[in-house]
Amino acid sequence: MQFSTFQKDLDEWQGSSLIFGVVKEEIESQLEKIKFVVNPKLLLKKVKAKKFKGEKGEILNFEFLDQKLETLIIIGLGKSKELNKSDIKNSLGDQIRKIVDKNEKTSILLPWKLINSQVEIHHLAESARLSAYKDNRFNKKKDEKKVLKEIEFLNLNKYENICFEETEKICEGVELARRLVAAPPNSLTPQEMSITASQIAKDHDLEIKILDAKECENLGMGAYLAVAKGSDLEPKFIHLTLKSDGPIKEKIALVGKGLTFDSGGYNLKVGASQIEMMKYDMGGSAAVLGAAKALGAIKPKGLEIHFIVAACENMINGSAVHPGDVVKASNGKTIEINNTDAEGRLTLADALTYASNLKPDSIIDLATLTGAIVIALGNDVAGFWSNNNDLAKELKNASAEVGEELWQMPLKKSYKEGLKSHIADMKNTGPRAGGSITAALFLEEFFDKEIKWAHIDIAGTCWTDKNKGINPSGATGFGVKTLVQWIKNKLD
Repeated sequence: MQFSTFQKDLDEWQGSSLIFGVVKEEIESQLEKIKFVVNPKLLLKKVKAKKFKGEKGEILNFEFLDQKLETLIIIGLGKSKELNKSDIKNSLGDQIRKIVDKNEKTSILLPWKLINSQVEIHHLAESARLSAYKDNRFNKKKDEKKVLKEIEFLNLNKYENICFEETEKICEGVELARRLVAAPPNSLTPQEMSITASQIAKDHDLEIKILDAKECENLGMGAYLAVAKGSDLEPKFIHLTLKSDGPIKEKIALVGKGLTFDSGGYNLKVGASQIEMMKYDMGGSAAVLGAAKALGAIKPKGLEIHFIVAACENMINGSAVHPGDVVKASNGKTIEINNTDAEGRLTLADALTYASNLKPDSIIDLATLTGAIVIALGNDVAGFWSNNNDLAKELKNASAEVGEELWQMPLKKSYKEGLKSHIADMKNTGPRAGGSITAALFLEEFFDKEIKWAHIDIAGTCWTDKNKGINPSGATGFGVKTLVQWIKNKLD
């Protein structure tokens, strides 16, 4: 999908679908603004008959008004003084979803004088595109011909030179993450994930290294390989590098959990554990690869960025890891596996160690790591932990800018007692209480403490069962926008 602007006199506009936003005050004068497509007096009668007040969230739909315009959607935005940009994005997204199969092009006319910056325009464009996203790869609708291909903004005279190229690149990164998370596990295997990473590298001139099981064994990745033992599919350790031209001011590592399917192992997922949904246990790696695609296209200056994914399945066979086994991670620490369903942190242990050995200034890992974070924060907010206040503040600011909410959780050091093992350096799980915190504390053992680090648990936010805001039901691509914005903020 592409974005465009129409800067000419509106009397010259030709189109069949228009979304028109109005504030509560002076609806009659606002309707005059679309006299180029419809008689405002006749329209006002219809609006009054339907008792439309322009309240926030109110919607009016008109079909086939005349030969020029087929569809008009009027969106109420509430009082101008109380205009909430998030409400505009969500209302716009809801309407885009309703017409995505009806029109190849739709136009949008909003009260632009109330929009304060080009950044807000870009966020509206991003929301419109991501709301229109559909994934029909695996159903009979995959060959549908009429899909929304272009969104046109009318009368953006205030922003004559606006360009949407970067917004399109970010959306492509989010859409890639959504496709990866939504793909069934017999489609997205570790091998297929490595192929996707290779394609990103090819498209955007990134360096790529993919390690097989033997190479990982040579690096001592006993924790990661223990998880992979139960699957007939070979693990793939993926390392993409984006290095800008010129002097490097900062080195960053982004690490994503990459379990393409998680059965739970011998601690098999049962009951309400939703084993059938465990295809999305690679949501962290999807966010990292989506960010790699977007940033590879944007090419930020002065940065070296490493994208790392330890991809594998957690399955059950005669070789699978047992509850009670002791394994050694690549930093030499031994781990008693008291729960094979706490496998993501085992793969991340070796991925974080690998990232740490690159000597970055910062490491951020993303993972669908714990059910505990869903109980704590629900499905709209991701929890995060950090060992550095500046990094935590940067991530909070970036997430707020793009509308992906993060909530900082405590690294309560006394909770490490729950990870003590009688026979190994540590266990892979602690007590049930504070489970997401002990998971973060576990991860903290696998990188150089001088490195700034943040862990983001997206178990609740990577998927939605129903349309919510700019996210159609299914995979959300959560994390891509925050990572990209965090990187972009470094360039200001």
